[in-house]
Amino acid sequence: MLARELANTTPRLKIAAGFPHALSFSPGRGSATGHNRPDRGGPMFRPLRSGAAALAVAGLLGIVLTACGTPPWEQPQFSHDASAQRSSAPPTPTPTVTAVHNDLATGATQRQLQAGAIGVTVNYWADHLDQWTPQASKPLHFSLTTTLDGGSTQHVYLSRVTLTLAVSGPKGTLPAPSPLADQSTVSPGYLVSSPYSYSQTFVVPALDAAATSMQVTLEYELLLQTTPTSSDYAKQTATDTLTIALATG
Repeated sequence: MLARELANTTPRLKIAAGFPHALSFSPGRGSATGHNRPDRGGPMFRPLRSGAAALAVAGLLGIVLTACGTPPWEQPQFSHDASAQRSSAPPTPTPTVTAVHNDLATGATQRQLQAGAIGVTVNYWADHLDQWTPQASKPLHFSLTTTLDGGSTQHVYLSRVTLTLAVSGPKGTLPAPSPLADQSTVSPGYLVSSPYSYSQTFVVPALDAAATSMQVTLEYELLLQTTPTSSDYAKQTATDTLTIALATG
């Protein structure tokens, strides 16, 4: 009796021709209780009394629901949006070029120096700077004159001038030639009180082929009379520095 009752009350699953898009259920044969009679509007689903039947229905419903989900190619992990890939790429660094300062860019410059009470005016100039390549000879011309604060009448003499080089290249400091100097051959020195002046040309020799600039330091050793008629002198020193770019093209 129990087996026949289960057979009569277990719903039967029918798969329509359009599976998985259409499923239909039909009730079992009628029983004395009348719970499986058709209702208005279509068949009435009976509660499932069989565990196996419930699992089968749930499995089929899962297949249908899965088939209606988002296609794999529309899921975020499968996206190949080119614009998104471009935005995540690191920017290409822009190379920076450091310009070399050149105190003789116009071919000449004037400096005002001070050594104690002595005012020193120095004019520098150079010809054909476009030919100042590292391995060429580079003549630097300069002239010097002095004045005294307060209009004093003592004389000023130049006893010695020294030029020292520092050479630079793309990777840093390079070897430099020995200092150049001019020592006075008269005592106490060369008279440089205005309107008198001192003129000289130092020729910078060939440098390392990788050189891009040179720093020129000039030291002027001056002797000042202690009084207008004295043979005693006070020594003062004025120092100046020029940075000169070299032609590397």
